[in-house]
Amino acid sequence: MPTEIVTDLSHGGRWTSLKAGGREWLWHRDAPERTRVSPGDSFVDAGGLEECVPTVRGNPDHGDTWSRPWSRDGDTERVRCERFALARTIRHTDDGAEVDYTLAADPGFRFVWAAHALLDLSEHATLHARRGARTRLFPEAAPLLPHAWPGDAPWIEGRWPAPRGLSLDRFGPDDGTAVGAVVDTTRCCVHDGPDRLALALEADGQPTSIALWRNLGGFPTPAPYRSTGVEPMLGRVFDLADADHGDAACVPAAGEVRWRLTLTADCHCP
Repeated sequence: MPTEIVTDLSHGGRWTSLKAGGREWLWHRDAPERTRVSPGDSFVDAGGLEECVPTVRGNPDHGDTWSRPWSRDGDTERVRCERFALARTIRHTDDGAEVDYTLAADPGFRFVWAAHALLDLSEHATLHARRGARTRLFPEAAPLLPHAWPGDAPWIEGRWPAPRGLSLDRFGPDDGTAVGAVVDTTRCCVHDGPDRLALALEADGQPTSIALWRNLGGFPTPAPYRSTGVEPMLGRVFDLADADHGDAACVPAAGEVRWRLTLTADCHCP
């Protein structure tokens, strides 16, 4: 079955549907206030897939593009922010879809980008990535670890699939926890029963990773809900302010960064 992608340009360019392998993959929640946001507002989580750039956490909350209207020029969808412009072109292929991105900004502009995809997954779903890949855990993981968090460290590292003893490759039932991680890999595959969704990222000369958001009813307070994110990323941190050298993408002298996201329903697991 062909892959189908639907986007809502009036409301931040958000992906509202991703159908692949005969099923809908994107999760949604009722958030009518999402239609009334303005740049600088706190993030309103309606699910789907958001383009988060130039940061995910931090300021501005979930980036600067989700709260702005986009436009379409032929096959290309665009948004312009104060310091950068982002364009994407979605192309359907025989086995899935390819999304080509271009970010234009002054040379030296640093950013993090994530395809913030919240997936509608059962408690039996699993995430497959390169075994042994370096994986960063962030402070919300501290209560789940067998040892104390080291001071004010913005992250600690371990190895996939169980960094520092915390198994992350199974989503599982709701247990009141929420944890984010960034895996040093360019591709992953989600298994949910017989269904498969593979995500891969290409970006010459830029840091690439796959971020995981496993919220099993632990966030937000006081009204938590389940939301599970698998997020191809340029960069290796959620918050641009935490980025060390090599942890964020950087616009070269040419003034543009280009990258490609590929989605298929046929997995060749790492």
